[in-house]
Order: sequence, then C-alpha cells, then structure tokens
Amino acid sequence: MCCRQGIWQVFQRTREAFLSGRTRPLEFRLQQLHALQKMITEKETEISTALKQDINRSQYDTPLLELIGIENEIKLAIEKLSDWAAPRPVEKNLLTISDEVYVQPEPLGVVLIIGAWNYPWSLTLQPLVGAIAAGNAAVVKPSELSECSSLLLRALLPRYVDKDLYPVVAGGVQETQELLRLRFDHVFYTGSSRVGKLVMEAAAHHLTPVTLELGGKSPCYIDKNSDVRIACRRVTWGKFVNCGQTCIAPDYILCEPCIQGQVVECIRQTLLEFYGADPKCSPDYGRIINQRHFNRILSLMEGYTPVVGGQSDSSQCYIAPTVLKDVPPHSRLMQEEIFGPVLPIVTVSDMDDAISFINEREKPLALYVFCSDKKAIKRMIEETTSGGVTVNDVMMHYTLSSLPFGGVGQSGVGCYHGKHTFDRLSHHRACLVRSLNMESVNLARYPPQDRRRLQTTKWQLPKHATPDISDGTKQTCIQCLTILGIRKTASVYVQSLYIYHKIIKT
Repeated sequence: MCCRQGIWQVFQRTREAFLSGRTRPLEFRLQQLHALQKMITEKETEISTALKQDINRSQYDTPLLELIGIENEIKLAIEKLSDWAAPRPVEKNLLTISDEVYVQPEPLGVVLIIGAWNYPWSLTLQPLVGAIAAGNAAVVKPSELSECSSLLLRALLPRYVDKDLYPVVAGGVQETQELLRLRFDHVFYTGSSRVGKLVMEAAAHHLTPVTLELGGKSPCYIDKNSDVRIACRRVTWGKFVNCGQTCIAPDYILCEPCIQGQVVECIRQTLLEFYGADPKCSPDYGRIINQRHFNRILSLMEGYTPVVGGQSDSSQCYIAPTVLKDVPPHSRLMQEEIFGPVLPIVTVSDMDDAISFINEREKPLALYVFCSDKKAIKRMIEETTSGGVTVNDVMMHYTLSSLPFGGVGQSGVGCYHGKHTFDRLSHHRACLVRSLNMESVNLARYPPQDRRRLQTTKWQLPKHATPDISDGTKQTCIQCLTILGIRKTASVYVQSLYIYHKIIKT
C-alpha cells in the first residue's frame, strides 16, 4: 500500500467508524455476515483461480480445504449470535442474591488480522467472521506471498462488507510493520513462530492482547499394533495435501523399527493411488509458494537418500512427495518445521520412548496418534501436551467449530473457531446491578466493625455459590440478621431467600 501516512489514515477511518457505534446492533453484524457469505458463494470460481495461480491448488481442493469451512463458520455465527452476545448470568452469594449479576460480552474495538499465505482465505476470513460477530472493526492484512489471493481479497471485500469498518491493506513487510506500530485493540496473527515473536513484541508496546496461531513440528506416532495401512493412508493425505504447506500437517513419523519398512511401502502405494506415477503431472498436487521456500526445503533434505520421491524442478517450485527413513533425532531436519512435502521417519523403541521424544521438544501445534489400545491412547494424551490432538486420523480436530483451535507455548497463544473466536475477540465485562433499597443488609460491611459483624460477613460471603437455605437454618439466618439490627426486615428477607432456593431446586 503505501506510505505510513496512508496506513494511518486507513486506521483512523476504521477507528472513527467503530466509534460511531454502528457495529453494536446485532442486526448490523448479521447483515455483514450474510454479505461475507454471499461473497464466498458468488466468487468461488475467482477464488479457486487465484489459488491455482498462487500454489497450483486443484479447483476441487479449494472448497474442501477453505471455503466450506468459512461458510460453516459464518452459518454458525449467524445462527448463534443472539445467544453468544446475550448477558451470561453467574452465581451469586448471599449479599448479591437480589441483584442482577452477569457477564456481558462486548466488542474490543479495532482488530488487526494478519493472514497467512498457505490458506489465504480461511486463515484470514475465519478470524474476520469472529471479529464481525463480536461487534469489532477489523483491518485485514493478507499475506503478500499469495499475491493473487491478496489482490483478489482487496478487490472483493469492499464490494460486500462495510469498507470503512473492514478495510484491506495489501503490501509486504513494510506495510505490516507500519500497522504494528499502531494501537489496535487486538492483533490476530497466523504464521511462523519467528514472526510471531516480532508481532508480540510490537503489540506489547501498546499492551495490546494477541492471538498467535503459529506452528511447529507436529509428531505422528504409529503404534505397531495399529492398522498400519489405514494409518499411512490418512497420514499421506494430511502430509502432502497443499504440498505439505499446512501448519498442522504431520511433520514427522515416530514408529518402532519393526514396522518402518511397512510404513514406507504403505505410503508409497498410497501416493501412487493419490497422485499417479508422476505427481508432477497430477492436477491434485500443488507447488511450493516461492523460490525461497523451495530452496529452504531442498536444503533440509541434503545428506539424505529418499526412499520415496526426492525429485524437484526449480522452474515450477515442484518437490515430489518425499519420505526419508532412519532420520537422526538431532539432525537439522528435526530442528525446524519442514512446511513442505518431506516426511522423515524417526524410529523409537516403544511408546515410552515416543512420549519422551515428544516431551523433550517444544510443545507442538498438533499431535497424532494411531493406536487401537484405549489405555495406550489415554496414556499418550495424558503424558504429552500439544495445541490439539487427533487419534487415528490427522487434522480433523481443525474442522470442528466446537473445539478450540490454537497452540501452546512456542506453537501459539490463544485459540479460535466458532464461539471460541467470538469469545477471544470480546471483552467479558463483569456487571452487577442493584437497587438502593434494603440498605440495612449492608450494615455488616460498614464501620465501626466488631467480631459479630465480621462473623456475619463471613457467613454472607461463601467461597462458592449461595449457601443452601433449608428449613432448619431459616431461624439461624434471622438471628444473624437480627444481630445487625435488621429486626423488621430479617424474617421477610430470609423467607425470600428460602423461596428463591426452593424454586431453583425444582
């Protein structure tokens, strides 16, 4: 885009639009969500064409991998928005029994959404769905690496949604840096851990909260007693779809030496089924995003002899689906996220060894376990940690809006999808509304204090919910209130509490 002044003007216009209050009514939010849904439906062909140009993605994969998920997020938000945005009653104590006490979700303000290039539509628009639903304004910064998609999004979005509230800023590193200098109310970033640290550092200057959807090396453990053929079929799809450029793709396989050969052969046969004898000619197999990433991935393969694949063509940024076996645990290949179509196999002696291997490294964004033993599955989940886990499949936890999607530690901060996005991009305001009546009930907190009043206050403020007012304790309640001098109202007050609890229990 542009210069610092231009970005500042976009930000100011967005801030003014938010402060006008037009995002507050639910009717306006629903209108914008319907408009976004219309854009996805009407422009599916153009979006698929842009992704074909960016990463050679199949026209059939784009709806499957991105657009259906966006549409489902929008539909869910439209259906549930009134529930999500409604006041949320909370438990009371004795002192607040007659008050209105609730949590009110309210907009944070102006959100910065920095999208990713590997899934440039879903990883940019899904956060936007939550931002709109929560009543925020949002500045959208798509990745410049997926250039065709970025330019198309900049052209399309203002035609469908409010252009002042949801502007698109195109450009590269300089534009992103300029945006990060501004005081947003939340920054939502999807990308690498290296850049995520820079985003967090910039946001900290303004004490701006962040959501960082990062990556890492997601392990895949295949137990020797599992159905290896089916496991490898599912792993092969998850690893090589989108040419391996998926943040939750299985990064490497852990298995015992006795099944390593079987794993290699099953992957080989599955690749032949999926992409044919020459994946380069397959319409379903993608390309690396650019020359820099192409060279980076090839450098990771140096010194290894692939047991499957290994071919490449720099003129097309093509790297064949590649499998490497007997990879040393401390090799360079095992030190950084591969983010490409190269699958190392590391052998472990047993599940204990696999668990130790996983726990010795940074916490991954995802963990995959293929196993038929329920006790072993439970143990693997309990004794490791990761952003998410899928058992006997890969990546499917991402598709469920009811599950929070996000990392832990180096793999991310915060989570989203469905209601989780709405909550992430909302301020949960604590509200207590009471009348000016029954002032005598407050005597226990006013000075002068004494031991009796302190004891009564402890009784009125239990640690958890309102104490149970049973028939046997009604007289005790009246006596406690009488100590405070509320002789005329004590009986009526406690009787009201008694009736209240009876109603709740029935």
